[in-house]
Amino acid sequence: PTSGAVYASSTPIMLGVNAALVPDLAGDQNVILGCLAMGMERSVIDEKFESIVELSGLEKSIHLPMKSYSSGMGSRLRFAIAAAVDPEILLVDEALNTGDAQFVDRSRKRMDELRRNAGCVFLVSHSLPTIEDMCTRVLWLDNGDLIMDSSPKETTDAYKQFTAHL
Repeated sequence: PTSGAVYASSTPIMLGVNAALVPDLAGDQNVILGCLAMGMERSVIDEKFESIVELSGLEKSIHLPMKSYSSGMGSRLRFAIAAAVDPEILLVDEALNTGDAQFVDRSRKRMDELRRNAGCVFLVSHSLPTIEDMCTRVLWLDNGDLIMDSSPKETTDAYKQFTAHL
C-alpha cells in the first residue's frame, strides 16, 4: 500500500512454509529455534514440542540434521513449527498444499483448530477448493484491484468463468 493505515487488536502471525531453518542443526533444535524466532517462551515451546513433532510426522527423524531431510520433510517441519502459535489474527499464505495425504489430513485438522480459535484468518491461495472449503468470505484481487467481494462459491464461480475466457 502507498497510503492508509491498518488497525489491529493484536499482532498478526504469518503462517507459511518459508521459515528459515538451519540445515546443520537437527530437526528438534530447529523446532526450538523456529519457535523462539516467533516469540515463544521456552516453557511454551517445551509444552508444544511433542505436538509439533507429531504434526510434522518426523518422530523417527527429528534428531537428524535438517540437511538430511527431503524437501517434503523440511516443509512439513516448517509448517508444524509455524502452526504451533495460537494467534488472534492469522495470515495464511499457501501453507496448506504440501506433503503426503496423511500430512495434509493432519495439517487440515490443525488449520481447522487455528481457525476456530483465531479471531480473524486471512488466507491467500490460488487453490479454489481450499478457498471454498475454508473461507466464509472471499476477496478476489487482480494486480491490487478488488474485482469481487462475495461468498466463496459465488466468487470462485465468477473466477472460473473469467479464466475460461482468457
